This record gives sequence, structure tokens and C-alpha cells, in this order.
Amino acid sequence: MPHLPPPPPRQVGRGVAALIPQSGSEVSAAGRAAAALAALHPVPVPLGVLQAAVLLLDELGTSGADDATRATARETVRLLRAAMGVPGDA
Repeated sequence: MPHLPPPPPRQVGRGVAALIPQSGSEVSAAGRAAAALAALHPVPVPLGVLQAAVLLLDELGTSGADDATRATARETVRLLRAAMGVPGDA
């Protein structure tokens, strides 16, 4: 297998709240609404990426650090499988 270069550094802690300006910020309500709507825009994702995420989250769902982490991982796996049309937990 060829050696892959390391991934570029990523900003940690980015989530939906970081992508959508929050109330109290200097962004108008219209700006916050536009950002929220942009977050709903579907984007194509290769099926292999979803399958890899399911495998990793499935393990986390049984071996996660705490109950909340395990429950969140299991629910995310359920939603990803439903999105991929995989029968079972959906």
C-alpha cells in the first residue's frame, strides 16, 4: 500500500454552532438564518466515507468513554445507516 501524506491540520471543535453565527453575535438575524439554511444544503458524499464513519462510530458506540458518548455514537450510526438505505437499525 502506498504511503499517504499526513492530513492537513484541522481546526478542532468545529460543529454546527461554529458554522452558524449565534444570537448575540454581530451578525444580523437574516445572516444567521441564511447560514442555517446553507447548513441544510445537501452535498454529495462518497458511500465509502459513510461506511467508514459507520464502522468507526459503531465501535465507539460499544466502547465509548461514557454513556452519552456511546448513545450519541449509536444514534449517529442509526441515522447514517438509514441515510444509506441499510436495513436493520434504521
